[in-house]
Amino acid sequence: MNIILLSGGSGKRLWPLSNDIRSKQFIKIFKDENGEYQSMVQRIYGQIKAVDPDATVTIATSRSQVSAIHNQLGDDVGISVEPCRRDTFAAIALATAYLHDVKGVSSDEAVVVCPVDPYVDSTYFECVNKLCERAEKGDKNLVLMGIQPTYPSEKYGYILPVQNADGTGYKFTEKPNKEKAEEFISQGALWNGGVFAYKLSYVLDKSKELLGTSVYSELFSGYDNLKKISFDYAVVEAESSIEVLNYDGEWKDLGTWNTLTEAMTENIVGDGVLNDTCDNVHVINELGIPVLGMGLKDVVISASPDGILVSDKEQSSYIKPYVDSFDQEIMFAEKSWGSYRVLDVEEGSMTVKVTLNPGHKMNYHSHDKRDEAWVVISGSGKTIVDGMEQPVKPGDVITMSAGCKHTVIASDAGLQIIEVQLGESISVQDKHKYEMPEL
Repeated sequence: MNIILLSGGSGKRLWPLSNDIRSKQFIKIFKDENGEYQSMVQRIYGQIKAVDPDATVTIATSRSQVSAIHNQLGDDVGISVEPCRRDTFAAIALATAYLHDVKGVSSDEAVVVCPVDPYVDSTYFECVNKLCERAEKGDKNLVLMGIQPTYPSEKYGYILPVQNADGTGYKFTEKPNKEKAEEFISQGALWNGGVFAYKLSYVLDKSKELLGTSVYSELFSGYDNLKKISFDYAVVEAESSIEVLNYDGEWKDLGTWNTLTEAMTENIVGDGVLNDTCDNVHVINELGIPVLGMGLKDVVISASPDGILVSDKEQSSYIKPYVDSFDQEIMFAEKSWGSYRVLDVEEGSMTVKVTLNPGHKMNYHSHDKRDEAWVVISGSGKTIVDGMEQPVKPGDVITMSAGCKHTVIASDAGLQIIEVQLGESISVQDKHKYEMPEL
């Protein structure tokens, strides 16, 4: 089974745990079978592999998410990187061409496209597997998953069965009001969850027709000039050769704190205490200080290095415009080699806690406008500074002047350092990467 997972957006409705780098699908708040916290993307990837261990998974995403994906899923997962945002048709066409041209998947094989962030049970991917089989062996150009509605939602699109000259067809309606949604459900409509399957040749042909090419290298190099159009509008609504499979298992769109807390199996993640007068209160705390809640009802409390949210759960759905008005440094991010957390920002300095995963290393790099000092606080490893290698352990201090090439490599035990940056202009753009020296 070939699967393309669409992973986009910053998920600002889940601030302060999500930001421009750390989207909602990377927040670790769900426990796995071993009691360890995992993210939405880790959960859904594990569910795919449980249904089909040989499944080929490709994640269509932006550059800003690549490091977090490798951090959480490893290096084996395929990634189709969008150079910029051009809506879902361009993203799906690029990922389809990536499978065909880069990964060597035959144009006669089928692929299923799914969003990366629904909360589902294993039956969802059993249905996904059926979609893939129907697309490959059936006679329809598109096979869609229709989700059995549980209430007349105004947040989702609807797939409405209609009679046409050739038999049963489908009409697609985006986000109707509640009265229309009730009418659609009474007529047998299903939610459109954005899950569909097709043979690669079908979308490659559509890409030639609508974008002028289906060659991966050409799509990638000219991506910023591609037509900006959604897959639903460009393909689904215009296609008459469609089959719809009904899915009636668990499915939740966890796009707000209100819906996310409904799926949580515990009320407190991190250091928190609620007294016995609290009712329907959730605490998600990534700070190393305790959070105490007393006498609260229907409230979410979320604390991270980026900020603190205390909100009525229903009102939490409306935080985006407030978050958009914030102008601040991103205080936490996951990288392919580990993570960093900003501890302090002053005029001319920044202090960061850096965690390197076992056996991982930073890029060999330099900065033009700042000096740096590293203090090793735990673990072990080695540094390379202007080509000179030396082992490091807790208590060691390494200094790098502006222009100095440097990297740090963690041992199998991992490594944590405190990094102090000093300079008149401290910016993430002030970085030059180099090939690792041969020692």
